[in-house]
Amino acid sequence: MIKSFLSMIKFIDFWAPWCGPCLQMKPVVEELRKELEGKVEVEEINVDENQELGQKYNVMSIPTFVVEKDGKEIGRKIGVTSKQDLLNLIGD
Repeated sequence: MIKSFLSMIKFIDFWAPWCGPCLQMKPVVEELRKELEGKVEVEEINVDENQELGQKYNVMSIPTFVVEKDGKEIGRKIGVTSKQDLLNLIGD
């Protein structure tokens, strides 16, 4: 079996349906999902429905964007931000 040398990068969006800034970022996250398909796993976590994950990632405000590489956090951004800032965070 051949081992893959590609690192797995995950982009996680912590949000809630009542959060205005989160809803403002939704189209940006969807654009990232489409642009990075096959390269970066994009996951959206509703903190109301997944409080344990919010606590695990120490999310204190939303939206919070976390980037992981091989299961380790390599970047974090909180609040409304530009698509380019998120791409920079991901390292694309």
